[in-house]
Amino acid sequence: MKKSVKISASLMCDSFRHLEKSLQEMAEAGIDLIHVDVMDGTFVPNFTMGPDIIRAVKEMTNIPIDVHLMSLTPERHLDTFLSCGLEYFSIHAETCFPLTRSIQMIHSAGAKAGIALSPATSATTLDHILSVADFVMLMTVEPGYSGQKLVPFALDKIAVVKEMVVRQNPHCEIMVDGNVSFEYAPQMVSAGADILVAGTSSVFKEGLSITEGTEKLRKSICSNRG
Repeated sequence: MKKSVKISASLMCDSFRHLEKSLQEMAEAGIDLIHVDVMDGTFVPNFTMGPDIIRAVKEMTNIPIDVHLMSLTPERHLDTFLSCGLEYFSIHAETCFPLTRSIQMIHSAGAKAGIALSPATSATTLDHILSVADFVMLMTVEPGYSGQKLVPFALDKIAVVKEMVVRQNPHCEIMVDGNVSFEYAPQMVSAGADILVAGTSSVFKEGLSITEGTEKLRKSICSNRG
């Protein structure tokens, strides 16, 4: 039986001029999650959405919220973001200390806890901690900006992490974020991805509506899986 792949639409790739209309179209297109990138301008060279944006989005849609926190000191901001009522919340293993306690806090708030890894971070970082994670978020571009080219070796890491998940925590999902294009998405899913964070390479691709981009992404996955 083929697994169902979830699509998380990256909000930073959309235009905020018509956000409510876009969220309605995402719901009609069957988007599974809304991906919110939160950047502190220190861990990554960019600033993006904060808790007020998240609360506003939750008022406009029933689609679950998937927050990716890119902060040098994520533990300082956990309470603030968890109070927004998130469904998925990922923090970077490269920055979060102590990681176990942070995951416990996320679980206590009723959210799924994810461990994010940048492209060059070894999969072995997940040893021991993988057993308590609900998902792993693998970056296939450097975190910080949309529209980047895929880091080729990051595709191989998906398969490596999939093997670790099978051995250590079969219920853990693998989320992939970065250049989720019509070309690369099928390869990501074949390697083990369960959730695809879709941005300017697919759902928000120039020249396509959100509905068209979503349909084309799903078809590209299905057609390449036989």
